[in-house]
Amino acid sequence: MVWALRQKAGRGRRARAWASPPGNLYLSVILRPACEARHVAQLSFVAALAVLDLVDDPLPGRARCKWPNDILVEGGKVAGILLESALGAGGRVDWVVLGIGVNLSSHPGLEGPPPSTSLVAAGAASLAPEDALPALLAALVGRRRAWEAGGFATVRQAWLARAHGLGGPVTVTSGERRFCGLFEGLDADGALVLAQAGGARITIAAGDVFFGDAGTAHAARG
Repeated sequence: MVWALRQKAGRGRRARAWASPPGNLYLSVILRPACEARHVAQLSFVAALAVLDLVDDPLPGRARCKWPNDILVEGGKVAGILLESALGAGGRVDWVVLGIGVNLSSHPGLEGPPPSTSLVAAGAASLAPEDALPALLAALVGRRRAWEAGGFATVRQAWLARAHGLGGPVTVTSGERRFCGLFEGLDADGALVLAQAGGARITIAAGDVFFGDAGTAHAARG
């Protein structure tokens, strides 16, 4: 595990900048899971549940998961997760770097979308990074063991129980493509299931989610 007090060039998905002032939690965990490449993305959901465990201590029940890799508190982004991996022999995973950033005491102050927030801004007592770190790692160990023992089904169920926007209208952009429909859930590998007009259902493995109707969607990229 690598822990940073601050980062000069923090980044999220699609190389988006992640502001990293002192006082927040920034860490990367090196994992070597015994799984196929198509299952690596499940670790993002495992990590999201661990972050929920951390946030639920000072703010019980107020955090929600945003597909595919963010944690929101009352609509504001409080944490982000980034996975990077490499394949070894036979298509198995060689290593995974799981990056997590949690806004404990401050946030970039962006208007949105989505607006950023911190635990303190949401009303939590101040939590020092050196105290949050062992709590998050312990939660991550427990959540990973549950994933390894019971598979993704249990993780998926727990994630959906705290999913932001579930059942509501969303627009998803993936590359140059744009899809509209209702956020119906996750498939067996963690892809977003979108129910479209006429009863069609599609799955999307990666993309940016905009909540609300297509014409008035509230962007929630991460």
